[in-house]
Amino acid sequence: MARKTTALFFALLSTIALAEGTRTWEQSKFEEFVKGTPKGVALRSLGGLELAPAFKTLATLPSTYVWALASDAAGNVYVAAGSPARVYRVTPDGQSAAIFEPQELQVQSLLVDKSGTLFAATAPDGKVYRIAAKAAPAAAKGVPQPAPSWSATPYFDPGTKYIWDIVLDHAGNLYVATGDRGEIYRVTPNGQHSLFFKSDEVHIRVLAVDPKGNVIAGSDGSGLIYRIAPNGEAFVLYSAAKKEITSLAIDSAGNIYAAGAGEKRPAPSGTGGTVTSLSSATPSQSGGGAPLTNVNPGAGGGPSPFPAPGLGASGGSEIYRIAPDGSPMRMWSSREDLVYALAFDHRGRLIAGTGNRGHIFAINGVDDYTDLVKASGTQITAFVSAPGKGLYASSSNLGKIFVLGPGPETEGTYESDVLDAHVFSQWGRVNVRSSGNPELYARSGNVDNPDRNWSPWMPVDLATGAELKVPAARFVQWKAVLHASTPAPRVDAVMLYYLPKNVAPQVDDITVQAGYRYQAIAHVTGTEAPAPGQPRFDPPPPGVRDRDSIGIRWSAHDDNDDQLEYTLYYRGEGESRWLLLKNNLSDRYYSFDASLLPDGGYTALVEASDAPSHTPGEALSAQRESSRFEVDTTPPAITALTGTVEGDHVRVHFRASDSFSPIKRAEYSLDAGDWQFVEPVGQLSDSKTEDYDFRVPLTAAAQAGTMPVSNDHVIVVRAYDRFDNLATAKVVIRGK
Repeated sequence: MARKTTALFFALLSTIALAEGTRTWEQSKFEEFVKGTPKGVALRSLGGLELAPAFKTLATLPSTYVWALASDAAGNVYVAAGSPARVYRVTPDGQSAAIFEPQELQVQSLLVDKSGTLFAATAPDGKVYRIAAKAAPAAAKGVPQPAPSWSATPYFDPGTKYIWDIVLDHAGNLYVATGDRGEIYRVTPNGQHSLFFKSDEVHIRVLAVDPKGNVIAGSDGSGLIYRIAPNGEAFVLYSAAKKEITSLAIDSAGNIYAAGAGEKRPAPSGTGGTVTSLSSATPSQSGGGAPLTNVNPGAGGGPSPFPAPGLGASGGSEIYRIAPDGSPMRMWSSREDLVYALAFDHRGRLIAGTGNRGHIFAINGVDDYTDLVKASGTQITAFVSAPGKGLYASSSNLGKIFVLGPGPETEGTYESDVLDAHVFSQWGRVNVRSSGNPELYARSGNVDNPDRNWSPWMPVDLATGAELKVPAARFVQWKAVLHASTPAPRVDAVMLYYLPKNVAPQVDDITVQAGYRYQAIAHVTGTEAPAPGQPRFDPPPPGVRDRDSIGIRWSAHDDNDDQLEYTLYYRGEGESRWLLLKNNLSDRYYSFDASLLPDGGYTALVEASDAPSHTPGEALSAQRESSRFEVDTTPPAITALTGTVEGDHVRVHFRASDSFSPIKRAEYSLDAGDWQFVEPVGQLSDSKTEDYDFRVPLTAAAQAGTMPVSNDHVIVVRAYDRFDNLATAKVVIRGK
């Protein structure tokens, strides 16, 4: 309850501060913390920083890629590697040596039985080898015991293209997962082998054995998870949303955890099911990181024909849990990270190793996870138990062996991302929601790179005021230091207060359009304000043609992101004083009746003020003038209109004049006929006064009449000025 109250208090403070000029920068969510730089600090998906488990490099290997790990009772870790293909033995103190060098391109899978004998599976076109240590002769007294030597003999050849995984059951039977025919073989302790299970999938990628002795298998193609009884009877437990099952782990309660990667694509019409394709070259890894290509440069120097597990997958990964009763649940998903390995730490938490960013996650619950570690290698490919309840972890695209845990780091640091206040700002206090007494530091500067002459890190005394004693500047950053203690250190939220120096708003543009009217836009309440310094988007107001209106619109911004109000002025041509048109505007447009202004030329001025966000006397404003615009709402005058019949024509004369703008065009109509364009005397219409003198032919019907009616004729003329103001006049010509 206290935590919820504190969070509400933070939110209220943020709202109040933003409204009164003081701003806040809060980081409490995973999406915010992940922008920073942790070192020995883990990030919770639900928000918060905590010490990460201890993580150190044990060995760096000559091979680029590591595919599997196994460990023995003495704490030695055995490494299945490629490029070049080797099995390495790494002692707990980090001494490494190659103990097996096969001819194949990869050592793909590895395990150690109870007697300490190694089984290694190679690919492609590989075999399962049995690797045993030779007894070393006793060393003389005082002479160091020599390192053991090893012998490798072929143990089983399935005759398939790929061997993906091997596992031992409780009775010592070895199960071999293969590819290109989707088969699993069983090899008994006395070496007898048989086909244990055949799938309709192309590849069986991973294997595990549950507490009841059932073999759990994951496929590539349709993302199927099988439960196969010791008698070979198989049942599909789950069809995952992903096409490939990349790893399996089973806890003591019988819960099955499976990682899936890659998007399924529909099969061609009529075939049913899904289709997966394996390139003859190693597919490139989606997302960041380098592709796993050129696996064995010594074998021809080109890309390997061996498709590495999970590579070429797109769409990220998911982790599923299948309960002992068979019910499935999605636990975790990511669009960026591909899961290569699953294991359990000493606390029973599920640990996931991923690429292509080299992250290790702890899966705490449904959509609840902790980003524990980022390794130097781009793919975390395997886990195995290490001495003292820790875990060995391996990476590829730098073949390395690490030790994870079991305890936390003694100290971890987290540097936040850099806040750009966009203007010179004064830094105030900081509120920290934490436990375990973490230390907090801050620094500031006026360039976006903290390494370029920022202030030094200054400690923040959280016990007495928590003031940031850093210079006023545009940028700021904070750092938390966590020390191992009881209770465990934790930082849940950091809120920093700052006051940007007020700067005047800017009016970027102003446009005046005569004959337009802007329609009001409905405002949606509750929308978020843009980040400080970011441009505010206002949709353009819809404009409609209205010759009786004048529309003014403008754009403005404020680097403090203050709320702005606007005042409009106008000034007639030749005048020196600005006259108020409208004040207290919040919208960035305004329309008014054009007839309110006498005909003439004008200029408009917009004044933007940040007064709504500041106390009286502290507000700043800016102005911008428009280009000259003209107002003309008075129609022209038509004078001296005459018409006479001259034979078979009517001769018409009139004058059109306007007090402000040139005459644009004129038209006439004879006896209610269609309007006809007429040119002025001199033909060019470019003056405020134009004379018109023209002859209109009379048709035979118009001259004689087809009915016993009057032979009078009616001439109607009309003239437009440049603003389309219209004047009309008519004359009646009496017939003879």
